[in-house]
Amino acid sequence: MAVVSRHIAALAESQSFAMAQRVMQLKRDGVDVVSLTLGEPDFDTPKHIQQAAQQAIADNYSHYGPVKGILSLREAICNQMPGYMPDEIIVSVGAKQAICNAVMALVDEGDEVIVPTPCWVSYSEMVKLAGGTNVFVKTTADAEYKLTAAQLCAAITERTKLLILCSPNNPTGSVYTKEEIVELVEVLKEYPNIFVIVDEVYSAIVFEGANELTSESMSELGERIIAINGVSKTYAMTGYRIGWMACHNKEVINACDTLQGQYLTCACMVAQKAAEAALTGLQECVEEMRKEYAKRRELILSLLDEIPDITYVEPKGAFYVFPDVSKYYGKRFGVKTITNSDDMVNYLLGEAHVACVAGSAYGEDTCIRLSFATNEANIREGVKRIKEALLQLK
Repeated sequence: MAVVSRHIAALAESQSFAMAQRVMQLKRDGVDVVSLTLGEPDFDTPKHIQQAAQQAIADNYSHYGPVKGILSLREAICNQMPGYMPDEIIVSVGAKQAICNAVMALVDEGDEVIVPTPCWVSYSEMVKLAGGTNVFVKTTADAEYKLTAAQLCAAITERTKLLILCSPNNPTGSVYTKEEIVELVEVLKEYPNIFVIVDEVYSAIVFEGANELTSESMSELGERIIAINGVSKTYAMTGYRIGWMACHNKEVINACDTLQGQYLTCACMVAQKAAEAALTGLQECVEEMRKEYAKRRELILSLLDEIPDITYVEPKGAFYVFPDVSKYYGKRFGVKTITNSDDMVNYLLGEAHVACVAGSAYGEDTCIRLSFATNEANIREGVKRIKEALLQLK
């Protein structure tokens, strides 16, 4: 008899966190590793948010709170998401849990979930956990790695229950335009039983065009939209673990409320008060960080331009670039031949001591993901080492 349940046994380890753990071990062993792996802001959480957390401790926010989250925090979220009411918000332990809540609440055995690739590593595993079937739709560099209306239409079957969209996208940095979203909405209007999870956790980090929430552009779909966001990326609060879902569908909200009540109770009360301060306080810190990411984007792209045979789709948001390194496949170092993105990241880590994440983790094996949520010195040194390592391949 198997010890571990088949649902858990089927889950894959997060490759981004697995690589981060390898980096930590190498650093403990004294190896000088430049890490371009995790999508974690290198900024400290702004002082006024830290102070709010300290005040929450002093004010004894140390007891159980509402399963859906503190009312004042949910009201602050609604102020940033016009059209939603506090009882249509559920605060969770990070946006990751909010997405998982929605998937678990909606997806049954045999239900199909459309997941455009490249995509964040955890979507497919959440679908597996719920017993659903992933329907991966491979987007292309020519389309800036964005799902087209034609692709969506071709992927829909009578078993389709859910579509997951992420804009700005992890790992590509692609941002859907309003026009592109309208085209997707026109398709979805013909299928009233399909829900859409819109992951907007990078929505504050946009470099070009209007910073319009994808969920707002899809508002015509009404109760079928589940908007996901959080404070981790916007306010450099990854360790506070506060995210949320917003949905007009009371049946979905009630299901997630029940689910969360059984295995969470509530998100950390101190962290919730800190998140409230983040949303209601001055927003200059958000723009300052966005401007710094914009500078880093220009830097890393200019450095990648100096490497022969590398191409990329220019990221319009988030803090990742997803270069295509496949022209180096088939080349050798010693007796080893680089055949895929996993070989490539292992080579770069072992030979150049630069850590990045294989594109295979995101459903696109021709690429690797580089995070520029780190300082300029790391970006310069990391890309320099990558260039030198690639040029050594024969």
